[in-house]
Amino acid sequence: MLTKHDEGKQQKGGGKKRRNPDDKGGEGGERKRKRSTKAVKSQGHGSKKHLDGDAVGYFRRVGERLGESFEDDEEREIFVENVLTEVKGKAIQVAMDQTGSITLERLLQVSSLNQVGAVLAELGGESGSEFMGVSCDRCGGHVVESAVRQMSRWAESTTEEEESVSSLEAQVLSLSLVVRENSAEFVRHVHGSHVVRTLLHVLGGCIGPPPTQTRPGTKESSIIPQLTDFEIPTSFWYELKSLTETLMENVNLSVTDVITSAVFQTMLTVCHRKRPKLCKQLLKGIMEYLISLSAAPGVSPLLVFLKDQASSRLMETIIQLSPKRLLRELYKNHLKGRLVDLALHPIANFPIQRLTAASAKYKLFLRVFDELVEGLEAILAAGHMGVIVQLAEGCAESKEKQGEIMRCLLDAFHCAEPGSRHAACLPLFMSLLTYEVYYQSDTAEGSAQKETPLSSISYHGSLLVQALAKFKDRSLLLASLRTLSPADLLTLASDRAGSHVLQALITTSSDKGRGKILKRLEGQYVRIACSRLGSRVLEAAWSSASVSQRQSIAQELVQSENQLRSDQFARHVWAKFALSHFTQRRAHWQEIQTGESKKRKLFSDILE
Repeated sequence: MLTKHDEGKQQKGGGKKRRNPDDKGGEGGERKRKRSTKAVKSQGHGSKKHLDGDAVGYFRRVGERLGESFEDDEEREIFVENVLTEVKGKAIQVAMDQTGSITLERLLQVSSLNQVGAVLAELGGESGSEFMGVSCDRCGGHVVESAVRQMSRWAESTTEEEESVSSLEAQVLSLSLVVRENSAEFVRHVHGSHVVRTLLHVLGGCIGPPPTQTRPGTKESSIIPQLTDFEIPTSFWYELKSLTETLMENVNLSVTDVITSAVFQTMLTVCHRKRPKLCKQLLKGIMEYLISLSAAPGVSPLLVFLKDQASSRLMETIIQLSPKRLLRELYKNHLKGRLVDLALHPIANFPIQRLTAASAKYKLFLRVFDELVEGLEAILAAGHMGVIVQLAEGCAESKEKQGEIMRCLLDAFHCAEPGSRHAACLPLFMSLLTYEVYYQSDTAEGSAQKETPLSSISYHGSLLVQALAKFKDRSLLLASLRTLSPADLLTLASDRAGSHVLQALITTSSDKGRGKILKRLEGQYVRIACSRLGSRVLEAAWSSASVSQRQSIAQELVQSENQLRSDQFARHVWAKFALSHFTQRRAHWQEIQTGESKKRKLFSDILE
């Protein structure tokens, strides 16, 4: 079981942290990338000409001007036209220069589709022969991506612009042809692979927000970008199928090279969203290839791929997107009886998390649960909390096995027996510590538990309790919450991970249960409102509270008007709760709150 030392080693992924294939570095493909780079340089850009100092200064000033506002659209159009005139004839040099490429990327976003098509045509050269060299350049690849992304404006074009749109469409198709002719080099190249992934998105008709320009040393957001759908020309529909067929010829690379694996993940994700039938064919083709590879007698080759750094991410995507039949076959023929061993593996536990999530919609979840729950305590000890959290999420979604997993967790955290220990389950789950470690008790039986201030709320402990809060029976969690002292409740509301727990317990409770929690919070509302995280918890509680509960909260808050109005967080609470109205025109305030409560209940009944 976990100790404080073990808990400190936790990673947000539920096990050892793995390198993201989206990163432009990575393991397991360095030699291949070097070979790919040499191949690209042999295309004619090994001794490329660089921009001189004056040109670099010019494009730097252009970039600064683009960051400012223009008086009107006409001024902006004239400016763009003038700059593109300077770019004409040396687009490749500009695109492959660090300063020039950043400016050109931004310029293409405000250019007409005709202008974008002209730039892309110059970057491709005669019959697209230059596309590979530019796309595989560390700066040029970004410009090509930016140009291709502009096809998302295709549906916005007017009748007069149809000719220019067809020009850009032709250049995108020309780029796709070059990618198909050199697919093995593109998918393995650290920069070229990103062009392929953007091309897949555009041909499919869905794209994420444009990448931001990050400076060296700054952290990139780990949030998965939301895709936006857009209309595409008919030619793209057929080209996507041709491109995927060509990429499937390199399926062998997808399990050995982390960069190629990322390309295949994008291909499957796009097709699953836009071309479900094609996605099923691709999934079937990849699985058939993986299963056909030799392994030790009696051992499925998939077990090797699940434990491999490069191929495990592809396996995760396959499991996430697989239809019911493929999931069932995957479990029955390859994973049955091996889930616990895989869940204990530092890499394979991630695909098992995806399997647990994907199976929650089907009866297959019951088999997955029964197998994993046997090794629950060992998985906890290994620190792979992502598996446990996903198991609890699956129980909440499927509405199955909820009582059983709660009993297993009580046993694992040593608070099942005697029954008096049940009251300690919430702080134990949140801290991921056993009863003896949390309360520093050496005896198994123990006497009355010591007063221990709430501390060390962990990220995965918070996620676990949030999943348990969705269960039909939350009585153990709520009873444990009511045993916390006012100081502990304030700590919980103000903690980065704990605030989500309190918010989940308040918003998922019935009116009666919510009232009991809010009663325990009385006397702490002002301090909670003045906390960055606590103020959000209070706003969530307010949104789900009854009129009488809102009145109790408001009554306490208005007594500290000056403090709330002057605090950077609490002043938003004061405004949102209309507390000035509450103090001056209480009857009217109550009438408004009653109307909002009825409206909320009406919408709730409709949704149910």
